[in-house]
Amino acid sequence: MSTNDLSDYRKSYEKNELLETNVPEDPINLFNQWFHETEEYGGVEEVNAMTVATIGKDGFPKSRVVLLKKFNEEGFIFYTNYDSEKGQAIAENPNICLSFFWHSMERQVIIKGVAKKVAPSTSDNYFDSRPEGSKLGAVVSNQSQVIPSRAYLEDHLVELEKKYENESISRPENWGGYIVEPTVVEFWQGRPNRLHDRIRYTVENQHDWKIERLAP
Repeated sequence: MSTNDLSDYRKSYEKNELLETNVPEDPINLFNQWFHETEEYGGVEEVNAMTVATIGKDGFPKSRVVLLKKFNEEGFIFYTNYDSEKGQAIAENPNICLSFFWHSMERQVIIKGVAKKVAPSTSDNYFDSRPEGSKLGAVVSNQSQVIPSRAYLEDHLVELEKKYENESISRPENWGGYIVEPTVVEFWQGRPNRLHDRIRYTVENQHDWKIERLAP
């Protein structure tokens, strides 16, 4: 068996710095700043792509890329099938981790928090804003379930297209949003010689944030 030795893969990080003297008192403001800087200057195709890590019923962690759809002082919102593997994992253990890696900006954000379902009206409003094809995709797919073939999925989609040809598509009850209320947010800024900047925000008393520097 061949071996792929990656020990010589190195990059010098020199674009920015992250100091305690120039960060806001809460992490959402800093995340907002970094997000929009990446959107404007970073050359990243999907700035809102994030890795969502959960602990499954089998005891193993699992990560997958999901799109962030909204963030504010309350938390970070994404949408999925509640009966999916990630949905079942969250029902069992709502403590999850979100991470963003914006390589062109040499930045990473890691968010630990508790996931809760958003209000049904919030999920309805977002579902109604989606393109018709995306709505049908949410209806047709029993996400994470074993299916016999690709043709099975495509045939089912054709059936639904005919069914909803002259009807509006309602949000399935098992599809909707989660809001992740952050408890710890860590910002990583690449620096030369692997002396990276790491600033960690930890929530205290439900509202206040403790700011600490971590060794790289």
